[in-house]
Amino acid sequence: MNAITAESILEELDHQYPCNQDEMNFLKFRNPFELLIMTILSAQTTDVTINGLRDELFSAYPDASSLARADPLDVERIIHSAGFYHSKTKNIIGAAKMLEENFGGVVPKTIEELTTLPGVGRKTANIVTNHGFHDACGIAVDTHVRRLSQKIGFTQHTDPDKIETDLMTLFSKKWWSKINFLLISHGRAVCTAKKPDCMKCIIRHNCQSYICRGEE
Repeated sequence: MNAITAESILEELDHQYPCNQDEMNFLKFRNPFELLIMTILSAQTTDVTINGLRDELFSAYPDASSLARADPLDVERIIHSAGFYHSKTKNIIGAAKMLEENFGGVVPKTIEELTTLPGVGRKTANIVTNHGFHDACGIAVDTHVRRLSQKIGFTQHTDPDKIETDLMTLFSKKWWSKINFLLISHGRAVCTAKKPDCMKCIIRHNCQSYICRGEE
C-alpha cells in the first residue's frame, strides 16, 4: 500500500474517532509512574480491569520508593484480577527497584532506558513515552494494531518490531501518536477479531482484505 492511500485511511479513522492527546490512552493514569505500572499490568487483560485496581494499588504504593519496598503478597492480592499476578508482581516491584537504583525514582523518558526495566518491551515503552511525556518515539504494536495493520494492508509482517518499522516508514511522524488509538478504536467498534462488520466499515474500499474477497 502506498503512503497516500494509507494516510487517507487514517484521516477517515481520525474523523470517525475524534480525540485529543489526553484521551488517546485507555488507561486512566495520573502521572508517568502510574502509566508505566498500569501498562505493565495490562498485558493479557482489559483496560477496564486495570483501571479498576488503580486506586487501591497507588493509594498503597504511590511512587517507586514505596512499591520497591512492597510486600509481594500484598501486591498480588491487589492485582489478582489482572491475571498472571505472580509474574506481574515480580515485574512491577522489580521495575520500581530499578527506577530507584538507576533513575532516582523517576520514570525515564527514552525507549532505550525504559526497556531496561523488568516487564517493559518496546510496546510498553512506546506507550509511556507517547502518553506519559507526549513524545511519540515509535508506535505501540498491540494485538489490535497487529491484526488491523495486516488486514488493512499496512504490513505483511507478523513480528511486532517489523510491523512497527513498516508503520513508521509508511506514515509521517504526525500520525505516530494516533495510530494505536485509531486502530484499537476501530478494532473494538467495527473490525472485531471474531466478526468484522465490513458493511459498516468506513475504510473498506481501501482495505486489502475486503478488496481481495472480491466484495467491491
